[in-house]
Amino acid sequence: LQAVEAAVRHLEDDPTFDAGRGSVLNAAGEVELDAIIMDGSTLDLGAVIAVKHVSNPITLARLVMTESDHAILVAQGAETLAREHGVVLKPNWHLVVDRERERWHARRSGTNPDEGLFRDAPRGTVGAVARDTDRHVAAATSTGGTFYKEPGRVGDSPLVGCGLYADDQVGAVSATGEGEELMKVVISKSVCDLLRRGMHAQEAAEAGIALLSRRLTGRGGLIVLGRRGDIGIAHSTSWLAHAHVVAGEIRTGVEA
Repeated sequence: LQAVEAAVRHLEDDPTFDAGRGSVLNAAGEVELDAIIMDGSTLDLGAVIAVKHVSNPITLARLVMTESDHAILVAQGAETLAREHGVVLKPNWHLVVDRERERWHARRSGTNPDEGLFRDAPRGTVGAVARDTDRHVAAATSTGGTFYKEPGRVGDSPLVGCGLYADDQVGAVSATGEGEELMKVVISKSVCDLLRRGMHAQEAAEAGIALLSRRLTGRGGLIVLGRRGDIGIAHSTSWLAHAHVVAGEIRTGVEA
């Protein structure tokens, strides 16, 4: 849990990605954030939805899991819990970067926001999966959602079984992509079910993307960690930036 929270916090703090500071703006011109974390040893989870004043929603999601009697809190309810536990709330503009402000104004004015600076840019939801020396697994996912979404829109990311799943008996998965489509096949739980059947993590990742492509038109990406430490990466999106660490060795890449 510490590892996946720390990894996702790092990505939330990096404005390259659609999570935390640097997230896309909704139709009202605001950042609205979702996050979820799950403990594979207990199946406990915590999620927050539509928070606007928290730089690291993944940490708030973990507080929901450990410091409340609930699994999911939304909007002001989640931010009240944050305040009670010493999380400093920030003005929404603190989370907005010039790139996304310009993109929002381009959309507002009727020009194509995917031309020029924004065409084929690698950006999106962030996630992490990990296994410790006792073979416990955990997963975390964080997102700003889709560009120009309606305020209050909820995608796959903060929903258990969709944006992630973690179970010591099989492994852990974190997903990204077109949330309205990923939800329809409960993609992270579906991949965990494939792991349960004995598939290697790479096979399960590829089968999950194949299921999405076969049944639906949406695009997605998956990082998968089997209970034995096997790793899987697959996507139908234009990009999937990734990194993994085994025995202290860091390996990075961008799948295209």
